[in-house]
Amino acid sequence: MQATQTTITLGQTELQLAPLGVGVWAWGDRGFWGYGTTYGIQDVGEAFVASINAGITLFDTAEIYGMGESERILGELIRKTGAPALIASKFAPTPWRLSAKIVASALDASLYRLGVERIDLYQIHWPFTLIPIPDLMHALADAVEAGKVRAVGVSNFSAAQMYTAAEVLHKRGVTLAANQVHYSLLQRAPEANGVLQACRDLNATLIAYSPLEQGLLTGKYSRSTPPTGPRFLSSLRYNWDELDRLLGLLREIGSTHGGKTPAQVAMNWLIAQGSVVPIPGAKNARQAHDNAGALGWSLTPAQIEAIDEASHGWRR
Repeated sequence: MQATQTTITLGQTELQLAPLGVGVWAWGDRGFWGYGTTYGIQDVGEAFVASINAGITLFDTAEIYGMGESERILGELIRKTGAPALIASKFAPTPWRLSAKIVASALDASLYRLGVERIDLYQIHWPFTLIPIPDLMHALADAVEAGKVRAVGVSNFSAAQMYTAAEVLHKRGVTLAANQVHYSLLQRAPEANGVLQACRDLNATLIAYSPLEQGLLTGKYSRSTPPTGPRFLSSLRYNWDELDRLLGLLREIGSTHGGKTPAQVAMNWLIAQGSVVPIPGAKNARQAHDNAGALGWSLTPAQIEAIDEASHGWRR
């Protein structure tokens, strides 16, 4: 059996990375994740080091995560360790930002918080804005020309919006490197709405956020012990009987690969789709080690098909 590819290329750029990254929304976010209560800077620092040691170098943050605290923490860890990390961050096109001219100052603020001169992948966080997509793409191309950004991407863009963005960038000599969207075994919409195909057509990487559905695909929750806090409301969308059957299959398949967990199998399935990079969160070293267990092995074609069939109901 062929092992999972150790490195991939981000879109059509020169950036090389493992087919797995780390989403660092929880690093510094107190409101949703409770940073500073059950975990803190030492925990996320250990998660950072464990990820780097496992060959995982892509860390995805955003200016709005923890009101900038996520960027500050990530930058501090990179400077402290000297690790060869790839930084992905995002511009938030909030309603009060009415002109793409604000991209330049927002980028400078992110660079300052991160303590770096250049961001490896800079993305537009969502397309729901009064600022036209072409204007945003020109602002990103300007950032590349200024040497402040190595590659540009988008997040939560539809297939049609991706093609629009890519066309504008192409005229500026820049490629659309990635689209970051919600993609997991419980959220397979990118397959149905054309986003996954658009990524393939454009040779862009699909960065999959929430690949474990905020813990639901780890197997640690059940009908009797659901997640708490804001994540409880998210869990109400799912049928626990269907979820239990899927988790049972993931456990069964994982047992044939040396005891891989449901989470590791679920992320390996995403990687098997090709040009997909899941970015699970990691709040401590244990979670980082668990995430890394999705690398270095491959599901068989029959297992991929079985998982596909068992989760097909979420392809909508």
